[in-house]
Amino acid sequence: MGRVALGVGLAGLLAAAGARRPVIRRWPASLLQAAPCLPASELPGPLTAVHVAAGVASLVGGGWSGLAGALANGAAVAALAGLRGDADRSAAVLATALDPLDPPPSPLPTPPSTPQRGRLPAGRAARRRYLRAADVAYGDHPAQRLDVWARPDLPPHGRAPVLVQVHGGGWTGGDKAMSGAPLMAHLVERGWVCVAVNYRLGPQERWPAMIVDVKRALAWVTSDIARHGGDPGFVAISGGSAGGHLASLAALTPNDPAFQPGFADGDTSVAAAVPLYGVHDFGADEYGLFGLLENKVIGTTRVDDPDTWSRASPVDRVDRHAPPFLVIHGSADTITSVGQSRRLVARLRQVSTQPVCYAELPHAQHGFDLFPTPRTAHTVRAVHRFLTAVRENRTRDSRDVDRRGAEVG
Repeated sequence: MGRVALGVGLAGLLAAAGARRPVIRRWPASLLQAAPCLPASELPGPLTAVHVAAGVASLVGGGWSGLAGALANGAAVAALAGLRGDADRSAAVLATALDPLDPPPSPLPTPPSTPQRGRLPAGRAARRRYLRAADVAYGDHPAQRLDVWARPDLPPHGRAPVLVQVHGGGWTGGDKAMSGAPLMAHLVERGWVCVAVNYRLGPQERWPAMIVDVKRALAWVTSDIARHGGDPGFVAISGGSAGGHLASLAALTPNDPAFQPGFADGDTSVAAAVPLYGVHDFGADEYGLFGLLENKVIGTTRVDDPDTWSRASPVDRVDRHAPPFLVIHGSADTITSVGQSRRLVARLRQVSTQPVCYAELPHAQHGFDLFPTPRTAHTVRAVHRFLTAVRENRTRDSRDVDRRGAEVG
């Protein structure tokens, strides 16, 4: 028992240390760092209980190995101690991030519905509860499919705000059924319609197939979402990792004909963007980004094909017409450099006339929001408040324009 406990303790100690200050940041080796650090950063409370139990059992077993196991697990508990407050610290960071909004958002009540007991479901359970239409074709390719999520009691021809969710996976993997479930469940329960999008993937398909598909899905939303109770007049977009890149790029290139072959007249503008731990700057070779893009996504080098790379880089596409942004990234991300989001935010704040909100979450790892943890709960509530405030501001501005027009008339 002592040797097992010693192994558990050492593994926990290394995971907690990596969650605080990761040392492997080069793809794909960084996956080895992220795998143990993600539970350490997102579930430090339950892991602490595991190490306490392992340490006590080891100590009861006696002997030098038992003592070593107890000490190792005690060290793991101590290392996890500083991570246990990160969820609350993230809540404070998220609240402060929303300060650029005018007026500052206030907590929102849940609309009347069937009483919701306990936590909202996540993952496949959430999809089963809220799925209204599955694998809807928005194009001819088998990958061009989307799911529509909505509350069962939402009127089929209502005017609910819409969120389009774009999955991650390094532009080469991932699936709509496994991305953004906590956020979509939170919004759907509060009267939103959410659309989860699949798109063509590399290396079988090369850039710009991915952004073309996201644009085509947005055009479908604009033309068809009213049949599912959504409001085509308010469509926001979100995504994580590669999905964060695609969400940002889509938001910054509304109706760009280069990304809309065969559907140039489709409306692909969005009201707001919420990229999480996204890749936003194709000019910085961080964490092995260039190798991935050259070999499996774009298929050219930045030196030989600078125009294609620049047009695919959200940082290079920012202009004064950018919609409101809420950018979220973890400070300990080992897959996508936090510098990617920092540079996007800096550029947006230089140029955009709309609110730019940024939350850098302490010790959060890549993909932290895939699980219904306390930090994820704080995050989805902040996203909801941000999007609702943007919608209220748009409605207020529209009314002001109508009122001034009536006065002039």
